[in-house]
Amino acid sequence: MTKMQKTVRASPSWFTRFWAVVRYEMLWNIRKKKFIAALIIAFVLATVDLAVPAFLNVGQNPYFAATFSGGSFTFFLFGIVTAMNSISGEYESGTIVPLLAKPVSRTMVFFGKLFATFIVILVSYIVIFSYSTIGGLLVYGPQNSLYLVPLALVGDIISTFIWVAVVLAAGCISKSSLLALLTALGLFISLFLGVSVVAAFSGNAGVVGGLNYLPGAGASGTMNVTAGQSATIANVTVNTLTSVSSGTDSIGANMVKAVLFPNASVLFTHTNVLSNPIGPPTLLYTESISLIILRAIGVAFLYIAVFLLIAWYAFKRSQILE
Repeated sequence: MTKMQKTVRASPSWFTRFWAVVRYEMLWNIRKKKFIAALIIAFVLATVDLAVPAFLNVGQNPYFAATFSGGSFTFFLFGIVTAMNSISGEYESGTIVPLLAKPVSRTMVFFGKLFATFIVILVSYIVIFSYSTIGGLLVYGPQNSLYLVPLALVGDIISTFIWVAVVLAAGCISKSSLLALLTALGLFISLFLGVSVVAAFSGNAGVVGGLNYLPGAGASGTMNVTAGQSATIANVTVNTLTSVSSGTDSIGANMVKAVLFPNASVLFTHTNVLSNPIGPPTLLYTESISLIILRAIGVAFLYIAVFLLIAWYAFKRSQILE
């Protein structure tokens, strides 16, 4: 009697399956034309940051590289291009069916795509920050605290992931990339305009301080330190080192400032642009830079956690019609 030998094929490990999802998502992301366009726009914005001060003959700025930030629009842009089609696009193209037919759970698919998004954004920001650092050396001369540039980069990733989480939540709920885009765009415009108006016209310390709990720029103040390079443009003096935006969009730059000046305080003032636009500003309140950055990080992670939980739950419970 001949024994029949059965060949047992080992199932792929958890890491193998997870990494397959990550690679699938990364390849999909980097092939998107809108992702290439986002990179180009980010480089253009970084170039403007470098070129405009040079054109205006602004002197050396030894802290440009360490406090560089992609800015609100860059965070929103990368959140959109990396997350807009991540899950909703699978529903629209019908690829969600063969994808989930693989030996992977929905949770693994969700977090695999999320991790791939992180890698793509990380690599993109490394390239952008390398460009801004080299440009800072060429345009502004010797740079201080270059070892803190990676800290600013990490802060920008945190700020970007707020929009990644928002877009994923909208896409998982609606299963529509267009609705995800419109939802995020509407929220971005509302926050940008709303915060700008309140910051300009409100003299109430509680209202202005409340802006720090919304995604975006938050309240604007000035650190009580003497450092950096001041530039006067159209009778407005600006110092990018001592000027502080206390919201979630400035986590990277503020982390650097907190390391450089851990005991510094930030003064938040208000000028009545209607009744006395040229009068002295009124002091609303004062906070330490350390408190500002800790609050901004906490607020950012709260928004990220809440929206990612909503996105994951919607994806887990969604029905797929072939």
